[in-house]
Amino acid sequence: MSNDRPAPRAGIMEIDAYVPGKNPSQRGGPVYKLSSNETPLGPSAAARNAFLAAASSLELYPDGSAHSLRESIAQRFGIDQRRIVCGNGSDDLLHLLAAAYVGPGDEGILTAHGFQIFQIAIQAAGGRPIYAREHNLTASVDEILSCVTQRTKIVFLANPNNPTGTYLPAAEIVRLADFLPSRVLLVLDGAYAEYVTADDYISGLELVHERQNVVITRTFSKIHGLASLRVGWAFAPEHICEVLHRIRGPFNVSSPAIAAAVAAIGDELYVLSSIDHTQKWRDWLTSGLQDIGLKVTPSVANFILVQFPDAIGDDAQRAEMFLSQRGILVRGVASYRIRNALRITIGEQAANEAVLAALKEFMAHN
Repeated sequence: MSNDRPAPRAGIMEIDAYVPGKNPSQRGGPVYKLSSNETPLGPSAAARNAFLAAASSLELYPDGSAHSLRESIAQRFGIDQRRIVCGNGSDDLLHLLAAAYVGPGDEGILTAHGFQIFQIAIQAAGGRPIYAREHNLTASVDEILSCVTQRTKIVFLANPNNPTGTYLPAAEIVRLADFLPSRVLLVLDGAYAEYVTADDYISGLELVHERQNVVITRTFSKIHGLASLRVGWAFAPEHICEVLHRIRGPFNVSSPAIAAAVAAIGDELYVLSSIDHTQKWRDWLTSGLQDIGLKVTPSVANFILVQFPDAIGDDAQRAEMFLSQRGILVRGVASYRIRNALRITIGEQAANEAVLAALKEFMAHN
């Protein structure tokens, strides 16, 4: 790089930038965006009204402590609001955790097909990402523990995972926490936790109560439908909260976002309706795709991972283009080191029916 201009810190240019799901372009006919795991139901009416009401005071700085939001989260989950830190989406908090606990020469562990932001956060902090093998597209506690060295500072685990939709049951999460050295920070990202109805699932709240090295992160972007407002939160031991408050932006959550999130977390009927919609259409779409010869990884989230028969072929890439030409946007997962597969968000009824019909047509001619 030229010496006549500012140069980024070593390692920054080695980071592969996160590529979000495709957005609709101008075209005739309907466009179904199933590439970003957004809810098809939109935000609840209560959240929308709270957001609009907040527009009357846009000239004022937001409450830097997000007190009302932390109080609402604490009431909803029965936790101590002093141990909640809010952020500009959960991505903000993941970056802050890496920045605070990872430095040059350190290592951070994520699973082989784990959420891409984990890798970026580790590298941006100067650390080296270490990938633990997965078994059948599911995280393995034994593989994670086998990657731990004296340089390990943080373990990121999305549960459920994006883009696979798989999860580790409670007993395995507890085992991971039990055998991970206490000096290593365990971050459990529960962006899709609300969708999980399995009896053997835990989000990790219990572990944060009991341990000094466990943090959970959550988001309002998915089931609450507030993706554009960027609201997330972490529940952590007090000593970790103190660290995060020292380095986070002083007004990292806007007033409209706080107001909408407070209303959203109080609308439990909306959340239940979203869970019902997701389960109904996830099962329907999974069954329909399996009937036409596609493999669907069992998912507990609001999306499915669809694998094409030829594991080393390019059917997924061609199918993604085929769907796009018909106004259906889905997500290729090659950047997650998963070959010949697509991630498809559970959408509204018309979108789900359209994607199944289009893939039937694609498979019939391939």
